[in-house]
Amino acid sequence: MANSSPVKLGLSALSDLPDTVERPTYRRSDLSPGILHVGVGNFHRAHQAMYMHRLFEKGRDRDWAIVGGGVRPSDTSMRDRLSAQDWLTTVVELDPAGLSARVCGSMIDFVPVQPEALIAAMARPEIRIVSLTVTEGGYFIDAGTGGFDASHPDILADLGDRENPKTVFGAIIAALARRREADLPPFTVMSCDNLPENGHVTRQAVIGLARSMRPGMEDWIASNVAFPNGMVDCITPATGPREIALVRDRFGIDDAAPVVCEPFRQWVLEDIFPHGRPALEEVGVQFVPDVAPYELMKLRILNGGHAAIAYISGLLGIRYVHDAMRHPLVSGFLERLEREEIMPTVPTPPGEHLEAYYRKIVERFSNPEVGDTVARLCLDGSNRQPKFILPTIADRLRDGRSVEGLALEVALWCRYCAAIDEEGRAIEIDDPMADELKRRAREAKTDPSAWLGMSRVFGPLAGYDPFAKPFAAALAALWQDGVSAVVGRYLRGDTPA
Repeated sequence: MANSSPVKLGLSALSDLPDTVERPTYRRSDLSPGILHVGVGNFHRAHQAMYMHRLFEKGRDRDWAIVGGGVRPSDTSMRDRLSAQDWLTTVVELDPAGLSARVCGSMIDFVPVQPEALIAAMARPEIRIVSLTVTEGGYFIDAGTGGFDASHPDILADLGDRENPKTVFGAIIAALARRREADLPPFTVMSCDNLPENGHVTRQAVIGLARSMRPGMEDWIASNVAFPNGMVDCITPATGPREIALVRDRFGIDDAAPVVCEPFRQWVLEDIFPHGRPALEEVGVQFVPDVAPYELMKLRILNGGHAAIAYISGLLGIRYVHDAMRHPLVSGFLERLEREEIMPTVPTPPGEHLEAYYRKIVERFSNPEVGDTVARLCLDGSNRQPKFILPTIADRLRDGRSVEGLALEVALWCRYCAAIDEEGRAIEIDDPMADELKRRAREAKTDPSAWLGMSRVFGPLAGYDPFAKPFAAALAALWQDGVSAVVGRYLRGDTPA
């Protein structure tokens, strides 16, 4: 039971924490830096930082501790909160069988959120890996071509002031240039973001920017810098007053930035680290020659599954994911869409079983302790749909297969972006393209092509009739008959949607 007065988290207070809380068995003085991580959000601290923590607990590789870094204003806020508690984080695993809390100590510093501080830290010889969680939308991908978007305002800003880059990629290029000049080996760049071929995408962004930012560096980077692909997985809700209160009241810790997450983690990595890496296989990381099959399984079945339940749940006014999974229309839509349209496009990776993987996902989505919100699943659709749903549609159309359910999912997204639910309540659209999405979604009520006309989202699918027609039919039905009626017909196999 937690103490009546919570303990303010910090190195000097570790011995004062309640016995129910696991604390590091290693000392801060045991650790030295090896990884600089940009984007110290909840997912990083629940996932990569915890893998490193467990490795340090085994007495291994303590010269690979994490130094935090950032390029956004929100990174400054996180740095301030973590600085006040000596970079420690309370991580609570939300297992229905019983919650557990541990203090993660694998981060030992966080450089000031200033371009020069970040570049200088990356250029330090002991930093051998620079890792990233900068969100799916932070890689400057041109939706129409799949290539690097050199016209993005942040990229143009970096080209205008290469010594003070706004992007993490500008900082990486500047740091690599310094290491090259100092005859230091380059660091490995390891994306931990949830997007297809994240290593290749990161390489594309770095080389694409270097080509204009520092001509001549692009060839050196292409020949000398490793960008391993990786697949990451751990459902990690946002931290708010509910989570801070949970850590305080249940575990007796005053933590300004705790993390709560499910008790499941997966990390699959290409073993391409020319200048060394921590022995993460000792704590469950899977090192494989080809990440693509595992990545495709996760992106389509799990992330596509999240998309499947997101917008129907939002339109029905459901707040929490576990409650959505108890709603027969939501769970039924997920089940049919996964089994009939998503899973048939996924080859089974070595050592995996798709049926067991899918059943585990249903269990994870249904975990009431996680308290994951439908709003979180709905955010950033303009970046997520092109990664988690549209490629599955493209594959099925290429093979001449039906996309009835997937077209309905896209129609539900469009209907959601009209920003009003089934009961007439306003919906806040959390997306970089929010204003355009709302405008186009309302226009699409009478002209579905207004939605599909977003070429940077839909790319070549935008005007493709085998997709446009079922989408238009589904959207018209949603506006005319409502979500429950349309999804109910889909589950009964009635056509059109």
